[in-house]
Amino acid sequence: MTRSAAPSGRSAAALLECETSPAHSASERARPPPGARVSSVNSQRAAGEAHLGHVVFISAAAAMGGFLFGYDSAVINGAVTGIQKHFGVGHGTTAFVVAIALLGSAVGAVIAGRLADRLGRVRTMLLAAALFAASGIGSMFPPNIETLATWRVVGGIAIGIASVIAPTYIAEVAPTAYRGRLASFQQMAIVLGITVSQLANWALNQAAGGESTNHLGGIQAWQWMLGVEAIPALVYGLMALAIPESPRFLIADHREEQARKVLVEVEGEGVDLDARVAEIRSVLESSHKPRMKDLMGGRFGLLPIVWVGIGASVFQQFVGINVIFYYSSLLWQSVGINESNSLLISLSTSIINVIGTVIAMALVDRIGRKPLALAGSIGMAAALGTAAWAFSYREGTGDTATLDNTHATVALVAAHVFVLCFAFSWGVVVWVLLGEMFPNRIRALALSVAASAQWIANWAITVSFPDLADWNLSATYVIYAAFALLSIPFVAFCIKETKGRALEEMG
Repeated sequence: MTRSAAPSGRSAAALLECETSPAHSASERARPPPGARVSSVNSQRAAGEAHLGHVVFISAAAAMGGFLFGYDSAVINGAVTGIQKHFGVGHGTTAFVVAIALLGSAVGAVIAGRLADRLGRVRTMLLAAALFAASGIGSMFPPNIETLATWRVVGGIAIGIASVIAPTYIAEVAPTAYRGRLASFQQMAIVLGITVSQLANWALNQAAGGESTNHLGGIQAWQWMLGVEAIPALVYGLMALAIPESPRFLIADHREEQARKVLVEVEGEGVDLDARVAEIRSVLESSHKPRMKDLMGGRFGLLPIVWVGIGASVFQQFVGINVIFYYSSLLWQSVGINESNSLLISLSTSIINVIGTVIAMALVDRIGRKPLALAGSIGMAAALGTAAWAFSYREGTGDTATLDNTHATVALVAAHVFVLCFAFSWGVVVWVLLGEMFPNRIRALALSVAASAQWIANWAITVSFPDLADWNLSATYVIYAAFALLSIPFVAFCIKETKGRALEEMG
């Protein structure tokens, strides 16, 4: 039976530190000299190349949680119309059912660090897989709207856990030279999950004759959309069983021999095991089990670096990206496009999302996190502003609203450009930064708090969009564009580059 981590705080989350305050002196004493850092990074690059294929596999396995994260988050997009018709509920109740999962995600993110420290990274993945599977099956056969909401919360908890455990594990096993690209697997898995969910939604809708309340094998199409999640959940569980535990957790749990074997697996036989184990142990021993009071400091209650993490998470959501993935079928139906075509548009934006993520993965370790974020913010602001202008020409309200062909085309192009700009920047960069920016002594708790803030911000956008869209769709997109503009100075003045910095030297 696995022992829990020692009280000195062998923490769960990955990241690096964006230099903050003198309070980190204990961690700084554990840093190797600058020359040793360069040598360590170079040796890891040489040794890691030989085992990169294996590291790619185990990173991809961990990122299956991200796939389910994306699938579970976005699959509701195709089911909302069917849910409304089947249960006879309005936009307000629908928004509640869609958004309630995000509150579950906030809870999952908060508890993920503790679970990872106590159970280990792999067992925590297995728990998330079980919750995903249970949520999918339960959501498929809800006797009432309240039960559906409950199963959505269960799925949300799994999403929150996956949002923390995947970047944690990947950053802890990845050689430094490849960490940014491997950490990007999380976002790639998320966007693939979104894309597959939209493809499944469209295919099931087509098979049901273009109506999600029509039956397939005696079960309505929208129920199949939600239930199919159990299949990738099973795959996630099987893949988690095939990967090794994090060497940092093993050393924290006093299983040094196992840790050495894993280090050879992921960094190559040429790695200096004694030096790597000593380096990891030194950092672990210089830290302590994080508590909320450790995040406190500064003039605004929390350490500046924690506020930066929260700010990045909030900006990522307040630009309205998940309106596209949760509500695009309703969004396009609200301007006169039928249900089947609206799901096809949702699929096309998901494909653009994948393309943008591939671009980010190719560039994040080459040009850095900060330049990508700045470019994305500028592009998103322009695209959202254009969409707001196009939506201002919408005529009518509710189910009778329409948009002329010219402005509908502009809105569609702007939406796709927005998704592309988000995907090659904030979609990947925020997750990479959250896996790198926090000092070792608070890494698990700070990442959990930042991820939790992200889910709360996501919930706020998700639950408010239907009412805001009914009020004024154009003004709603002006609000999202304003947040995209505000993110530019935030990146310029608050974000510090973490490209190329070794994990242990950061904290």
